Amino acid sequence: MRRNIGLLSLTFVAISGMLGSGWLFAPLLAAQAAGPSALVAWVIGGIAMMLLAATFAEIATILPIAGGIGRVPHFSHGSVVSMTMGWTAWVGYNTTATIEVEAVLRYSKGLAPWLYSGEQLSAAGLVVACLLLMMFTVLNAFGVKFFARLNTALTWVKILVPIVLAGVVLTSEFRFGNFTDYGGFAPEGIKGILSAISTGGVIFALIGFRHIIDLAGEARNPKINVPLALVFSLIVCLLVYGGLQLAFLGALSENQLAHGWGALHFTGDLGPMAALATAVGALWIVSILDTSARISSFASGLVSVGSNARLGLAMAQNGLFPKFMETLSERGVPLFALVVNFFVAAIFFIALPFDEVLALNTSSIVLSFVVGPIAVLAFRRLLPDKPRAFVLPAAPVTGCLAFIVASLIIYWAGWHTMIHLGICLALGLALMLYRSTRGGFDSLDWREALWLPPYLGGLVLLSYLGSFGGGADVIPVGPDIGAVALLATGVYVLANKLSLHKDKFELYMSEETEEEIEEYGAMGDWPLDKPDFKP
Repeated sequence: MRRNIGLLSLTFVAISGMLGSGWLFAPLLAAQAAGPSALVAWVIGGIAMMLLAATFAEIATILPIAGGIGRVPHFSHGSVVSMTMGWTAWVGYNTTATIEVEAVLRYSKGLAPWLYSGEQLSAAGLVVACLLLMMFTVLNAFGVKFFARLNTALTWVKILVPIVLAGVVLTSEFRFGNFTDYGGFAPEGIKGILSAISTGGVIFALIGFRHIIDLAGEARNPKINVPLALVFSLIVCLLVYGGLQLAFLGALSENQLAHGWGALHFTGDLGPMAALATAVGALWIVSILDTSARISSFASGLVSVGSNARLGLAMAQNGLFPKFMETLSERGVPLFALVVNFFVAAIFFIALPFDEVLALNTSSIVLSFVVGPIAVLAFRRLLPDKPRAFVLPAAPVTGCLAFIVASLIIYWAGWHTMIHLGICLALGLALMLYRSTRGGFDSLDWREALWLPPYLGGLVLLSYLGSFGGGADVIPVGPDIGAVALLATGVYVLANKLSLHKDKFELYMSEETEEEIEEYGAMGDWPLDKPDFKP
């Protein structure tokens, strides 16, 4: 694949994924869950994402490959783990495209009311949705350089508009009493903060950094640019979201908080931030928000479709998807993966209601991020002499903390989300077993995946017994965090012991080298980030 994405474009890819249309509603959702302590939730969420991003940053400096979320575990823990993680991420990415397309249409409902019949897309709306999804596919087919330039231009708007909005609200109206009255700074205590992190949109706003990992195979100088892009994008988005949250908390009136933080409610398609801008008399920015909301959703959909094509290619390389999805166009784009993903995402418009698509998106993406912490130590053993532009400090401890964080994110999503995750994993397992009938079950790396059953089973049990998202509330908040941390620590140790043996790792790397020699040789670019192992 062609390495045409520079540092700015790579950073803006992640920012576009994190600053979707959700920034219009995230301050409300976090405030409903935690009140003023939503600010603490953003700090904790930012630290958590930085930990996870740091693990992927080191990996990307030694294995800058396309579709990294699905492909990296193939070289650390083999086929079963890579298929499992890649499958859940691929399903989540397809639902992301669906969600962003529907967001564009919802923000356009005032201009074209015929798009909807009640709260559901009309027949004409479904046609327009599929056409918009097709537009994302076609734009990505023009090549990564065109895609990156278009996204960079759109992302400037996505950054500047929320900054201006936060500045207008902060300078127009700010009530310091909101941070101490109405139940105090943390009206729901620690549980409210944790709920804001999980179901209040904090984590799922910041998790968009994943697009950098998926496009690492097309980044220029990936050993330097990937780690820098991860850090820069997270810092920028944390500052934007933090400013919006602070402005929102301080601008609320006594009438709006009369029934407490949990009862906050705003009407209108543009959400609470537009309502506050109207309340302080900044009507000029409301009209800007209307256009910005559509641009934000459009850019996020464009990025998710591009990332998912790389993930589809990675899953074909892993053996879960058909081989034809590995084929690259003359522009270096996985065109067949783009087309397959288009049809799958289009099916979600028809097969599932919007709230089910949201739940599936939440549950399927989050699991795939546990591969970063466990792969770091595996590659320390398998590639000890490989130069690393970024080295994760105190990797055994930091990796364990990141694995605990990823596990807590899954747990905090709640029991109802865990049900969707189970269904998603069952479908992926069925597909993996079907595909294995051709190559034989012995060809799969079962030993390296032995940590998955106790890990997933333990999370399911704790989610059922916990108090988040419809759990039985048997284990209270506090002890449940300790239980999840204990489970994650034990599985982390086990997973690192079960990483690939050196001989099998070298075999997989030699296969990757053969593919890269053919790929880059055809473009006259070989050697480029040439792996250590030769076929």
